[in-house]
Amino acid sequence: MRNKLKLLWAVLAGVAVLLLLLIMAMLVNVLRVPSLPPVGKVTAAAPADLAAASERLAAAVRIATVSGGEGSEGGEAAVNRFPELHRLLETSFPRTHAQLRREVVDGSSLLYTWQGSDPSLQPVLLTAHMDVVPVEPGTEDKWRHAPFAGDIADGYVWGRGTLDMKHAVMATFEGVEHLLAAGFRPKRTILLAFGHDEELGGHHGAARIADLLEQRKVRARFSLDEGSLIVDGLVPGMARPVAPIGLSEKGYVSLQLTATAAGGHSSMPPPYTAVGRVSRAVARLEEQPMAASLDGPGGAGLLALAPALPFSMRAGLANSWLLEPVLVRQLAASNTTNAMIRTTTAPTMISGGVKDNVLPADAKAVVNFRLAPGDTVAKVQAHVVQAIADPLVKVAVDGATATEASPVADRNGPGYQLISAALATVAPEALVTPGLVVAGTDSRHYSRVSDAAYRFLPVRMTPPDIARIHGTDERISIANYGELIAFYQSLMRLSAK
Repeated sequence: MRNKLKLLWAVLAGVAVLLLLLIMAMLVNVLRVPSLPPVGKVTAAAPADLAAASERLAAAVRIATVSGGEGSEGGEAAVNRFPELHRLLETSFPRTHAQLRREVVDGSSLLYTWQGSDPSLQPVLLTAHMDVVPVEPGTEDKWRHAPFAGDIADGYVWGRGTLDMKHAVMATFEGVEHLLAAGFRPKRTILLAFGHDEELGGHHGAARIADLLEQRKVRARFSLDEGSLIVDGLVPGMARPVAPIGLSEKGYVSLQLTATAAGGHSSMPPPYTAVGRVSRAVARLEEQPMAASLDGPGGAGLLALAPALPFSMRAGLANSWLLEPVLVRQLAASNTTNAMIRTTTAPTMISGGVKDNVLPADAKAVVNFRLAPGDTVAKVQAHVVQAIADPLVKVAVDGATATEASPVADRNGPGYQLISAALATVAPEALVTPGLVVAGTDSRHYSRVSDAAYRFLPVRMTPPDIARIHGTDERISIANYGELIAFYQSLMRLSAK
């Protein structure tokens, strides 16, 4: 008996030692988390003519370059107002149009070349889009200022396009115009690309510009487009606003699930009708999402938040090697962070049947997936077939739009470092991290002609503000617009060497 007690005490002592070593290792990992860098000084000031620049942005907002083609009221084609916007750009930025080469691509998109003094250097590609989304019918009276009035009030420029993304179009031109006025000439060629149909997929705008650059064998050192923003209050207790630089964007595919049946009278139903079979398939997909992981740019961005978080959260992130299952479960509980760590599953449409007492001959559902880097359309299809486990439900790609996740840009590459340095001149307090863009941008096309495609704008947001993008009361503060102009000036100065 005594020997057994000794053995038990030895085992318990061994377990205690192992637990102590584990706790010590975890504490060491927490201590290894780098401290927050000190906040530097703002070194790039807003332009002296910021009030006039804001008026120019407001004038661009008043030109309703709405994407849509077929789909305006009455079924008529939307009015093409891009030539009007082009004329505004020409009159607002005379130096730019006198000294840069301008090309119109596919009738409405624009490509500008600011020739550098050293043609052996790879160019830099700065991109934005000139089109905006429509205003949802019936919501016009909910806007504090009419969506296309371009009002300036309460320290903001209001209207559709102030966040997506005429602000970037106009700020880029403002930056070029000021640099030209100061006598700046880049050593490295700077390309400016402005598409006209990003909200429709960019197939006639950014895609055609990329085709043109590809034909000319132009390959940019890096490109920069919309995507991520400076967000304050992203996580409770966060000590700094966060500036995730998007390294990649998710892919996109919708799959149609279809079941057929004999039909008949509802008084004599089979165990599963076509509607029931498709509904069960949809439920199984929601119950079995694709695997989540902290690998990839989304997870890397979340882990990079550790220095700015309270101790308890910092400890968890610092020990992801041990606590990843717990972390993933917690992150998956939020729609925002769940989208950063996995391919998401979203049933969006379902149909079937014509009458309440008639068994449907067929039923259909559409499920949308946003693909995380590392997953593919083929992998998603295989997962769906396995998860629903019903050979009587047919699975097929719905429509012609299916895109893989974009390549992942290097977080240690020159483009990332230059964007970070330019951001530090206007928002030195922001914590720069890698990130994953969950929506689509024109960068899916420009990545073909760029060594690294990044997605970021220094537009300041709080979580409630994000609903303004494509929503009601879109606006940008005049102060923030000044920062955006200064950012582009800094980025062009830094990256054109």
